[in-house]
Amino acid sequence: MTIPSIAPRSGPRAITDVRLRVILAVLALILIGGAGLGWILHGHRTSPGEQHTPEEKADIHQRFMQGVAMLHAREYEYAAAAFHRVLQVAPQMPEAHVNMGYALLGLERHAAARDFFESAIALRTNQLNAYYGLAVALEQLRDMGGAVGAMRTYVHLTKPNDPYLRKAQAALWEWEAALARERAAR
Repeated sequence: MTIPSIAPRSGPRAITDVRLRVILAVLALILIGGAGLGWILHGHRTSPGEQHTPEEKADIHQRFMQGVAMLHAREYEYAAAAFHRVLQVAPQMPEAHVNMGYALLGLERHAAARDFFESAIALRTNQLNAYYGLAVALEQLRDMGGAVGAMRTYVHLTKPNDPYLRKAQAALWEWEAALARERAAR
C-alpha cells in the first residue's frame, strides 16, 4: 500500500486531506486502542477528590469502550456522545479528553478538539497522543507555529521505536519548511 505524499492543497502550508485522514485514522486506531487497553489493564486512576461508586466505574468503563469502538468505526458523533458521558462522570480522566479530541477532529471541529487536547495535557503532561492530536488540530486551524511546537514535544517525548515517530517527524519537517517559506515571503 502506498501512502500519499504531502502535497499543497491550495497553498504551501496545507497538506492533503488524504494524508491527514490516513494519519488520523492510523493514529486513532493504535493510540486510542492502546489507551483503552491500558485503562482496562490498569484501571482508571481517580484524582484525590474523585470517588466513584462501582456502578459509576462500570458506566465509565462501558461508555469509554463504546467511544473507542465508535472512533474505530469512524462514527464520530456517537464517539463524542460516549466520551461526553464519561467526562460528566470522570472529568479528570485525560484519556477521555484525548479521545473526545479525536472524535472532534473526525467531525472537523478543530477548535473544540484543540481545547480537549490541551485539557488532557493539563491533566497529564506526558499524555503523548494529546500532543500529536493537538498538533493536527493546530495545523488545521492554520496555527503552524503551535502545530510545530506540539509535534516537537511529541517527537521529543516519544520513544525511538514508537510506530508514529517517523510520521510525526515527516509532518514536522513539512510544517517547518512551510513556516520557513512563510517567513521568507514576508
